Amino acid sequence: MMLYICSLSAIKDVVAHTGASHLLTVISGGTTVERPSGIAPDNHLYLEFNDITAPAQGLVPPSSAHVEKILAFGRAWDRKAPMVVHCWAGVSRSTAAGYILSHALTPGSDPYDLARLLRARAPWATPNGRMIGFADDLMGAGGAMKDAISAIGRGAMAYEGKPFTLPVGEGQTAKAADA
Repeated sequence: MMLYICSLSAIKDVVAHTGASHLLTVISGGTTVERPSGIAPDNHLYLEFNDITAPAQGLVPPSSAHVEKILAFGRAWDRKAPMVVHCWAGVSRSTAAGYILSHALTPGSDPYDLARLLRARAPWATPNGRMIGFADDLMGAGGAMKDAISAIGRGAMAYEGKPFTLPVGEGQTAKAADA
């Protein structure tokens, strides 16, 4: 099964094209997101926080509680149909959430292989480091997730990313999924 990562402007097309059953929205508070008709209300997790890596006055940083909700939503997903993960631009929050879910839901996945796959499929991806740090701690990765994302560096400058996929599930690996 696959996760589809995209921007806000692409969600309707990606959901329609993939037949996705679940939608994860990670976006700044107050942003209107119209849930596509193919997504049941219970299958849409909407989390509001800003794309920042440190607290800043008037903004909501990603928190450990946000990442816990992302992980719980992913673990509750039945994987009978794809999940779409999006943020405003498809560059930072959604790429972090996709990386986190792919690693969490793929037994035996290597965070370094997965980070390299992320970079190959999304040269513009700059996963939110604060989200990755919380996931690394919550998943007991011992710094490997943080190090893997740090190793791929900042992505290419982009106003908006293009939809791409990351693998999830038994028998999936970043190396096999990239072949």
